[in-house]
Amino acid sequence: MIQFYALGYPAPQGSKRHVGRGIMIEASAKVTPWREAVVGEATRLGLHGTSIDEPVSVELAFYFPRPKSHIGKGGLKPSAPPMPNRRSVGDLDKLVRSTLDALVSASILTDDSHVVDLVARKRYASIAYPMGARIRITHYGELVHDIT
Repeated sequence: MIQFYALGYPAPQGSKRHVGRGIMIEASAKVTPWREAVVGEATRLGLHGTSIDEPVSVELAFYFPRPKSHIGKGGLKPSAPPMPNRRSVGDLDKLVRSTLDALVSASILTDDSHVVDLVARKRYASIAYPMGARIRITHYGELVHDIT
C-alpha cells in the first residue's frame, strides 16, 4: 500500500480552452499547482517512478478550508454546512480526475485505467487534516473482497 498526504488547495480538472494553433490549456489556473503539489510530495517521499501497472484501489479524501462566513463570534455557526458542497470547491469527479492525472505524472500509476475501486470524499480541513488530500493506493491483490 502507498499512502501519503499532499498539501495544497485541491483543484478540479475542468475543461480545456483553445488558445490557438491547436494548443489547449487548462481553464482553471489552480489545476497545475495542485498537480505539482501531488507530484512534489510523491517525489519527496521517494514514490516517484513506482510505476504500478496492475489493478489498484484508490481512496482520496480532499480537505478544503472552511469559509470565514461559517464562523461567528461564538465559533462555528449552527447554519454552517458539515461538508463542503458549494460550487467553488468543485465537483468530486473533477477533483478525482486532476489527482489521478497527477499520480500518472508522478509515475506512481502507469495509467489511471488501472483504478478498479475508487472512494472519494470532500471534507473541511482541520488541525488533524490540513488543506490538501490524503491519498491511499492499494494493490488489488492486497485487498480481500467478497464481491464477485
